[in-house]
Amino acid sequence: MDIFTKFKPLETAFNQLISFAPHNPFGVTIEKTLTATVGTINGKETLLFGTNNYLGLSQSEEARKAAAETAMQYGVGTTGSRIANGSYSLHQSLEQELAQFFNRRSCMVFSTGYQATLGMVSTLAGKDDYLFLDADCHASIYDGSRLSQAQIIRFRHNDADDLRKRLRRVGNINGIKLVVVEGVYSMFGDIVPLKEFIQVKKEENAYLMIDEAHSFGVFGEHGRGIAERENVEQDVDFIVGTFSKSLGTVGGYCVSDYPQMDKLRLCTRPYMFTASLPPEVIAATRENLKIIANRPELRNKLKNNASRFYHALQNAGFQTGPDISSVVSVILNELPQAAHFWNRVLELGAYINLSLPPATPDNRPLLRASIAAAHTEEQIDRLVQIYIQAAKDVGMTLN
Repeated sequence: MDIFTKFKPLETAFNQLISFAPHNPFGVTIEKTLTATVGTINGKETLLFGTNNYLGLSQSEEARKAAAETAMQYGVGTTGSRIANGSYSLHQSLEQELAQFFNRRSCMVFSTGYQATLGMVSTLAGKDDYLFLDADCHASIYDGSRLSQAQIIRFRHNDADDLRKRLRRVGNINGIKLVVVEGVYSMFGDIVPLKEFIQVKKEENAYLMIDEAHSFGVFGEHGRGIAERENVEQDVDFIVGTFSKSLGTVGGYCVSDYPQMDKLRLCTRPYMFTASLPPEVIAATRENLKIIANRPELRNKLKNNASRFYHALQNAGFQTGPDISSVVSVILNELPQAAHFWNRVLELGAYINLSLPPATPDNRPLLRASIAAAHTEEQIDRLVQIYIQAAKDVGMTLN
């Protein structure tokens, strides 16, 4: 048997997608980044609305300068894991600063956000434990649950009552019960009703982990996410997140108040067996963390931009997700129409994301835009007009 036979259905689906329109939505090349919001694609200046660069910090002067200076001093890589090769003082400084930022006792830094959720879920839950996962949780959380060998129970998206029922069915067990939710879900941009889940967690004696990947830097007075916004931080046992969104770099973290956290470095496989973050990335991340802490106006600008775009789309007749966040999605019903729409938006000068089933929550295609503090009002308004024009060009009827 050909080793690639099992990928034939994927190949067929991909070829069908490409047949609808000329550009590959999963193979876009940004030839040059001009600013945090403009790049060159297919030789043409293009508005960037598909990058998750929520605060525009991938281009911050402070981070770029720190990265360059640190690379000259330390080199560009660590060449191994912290368990095998040791930690740089930079790693420890970043962990201390993140713990302080979150008002937490402990922090572990990972090489990617994917590894942070993969590592913590797979390590905290074992074969005698139960994991309760929101149905719309990120792939990294589900991958971690498989690696954990725990019993996996899905509950309906953002439904605290359904979680309560499923926890009660399990009853008293010898192992632990760990509930995992996200602050902002990456497809619709919808927000977790965290206080409701906190109540269930307390009633049923469970632990709670929240992934603040898309809400860190965006929500809360200080940018700590939905837990801070809802004033329930101390009721959340573990907070995981990524550097690749608001912080503009790459990496991930978990913060907690449990004193045993430090010992997890010795048994968390995605931490133990992966090369640690290079010095220049740590330096850039530290600088951008300072910006998030000291420049709340960026969050205010992002909030205004997201609201402007969201309401403009609704007024134009597009179907959007239920909440206003840094992720604003338009929901379509048919794959061919979605592919044509995405291609037309790119041709008109804007790059967004096309999200397709089965990755989408209700098996409908989405056109997903990441709104940033760095976007101007003119750029926001331009994207709205591009959407309206694209809808017209592909024969889409607006409500």
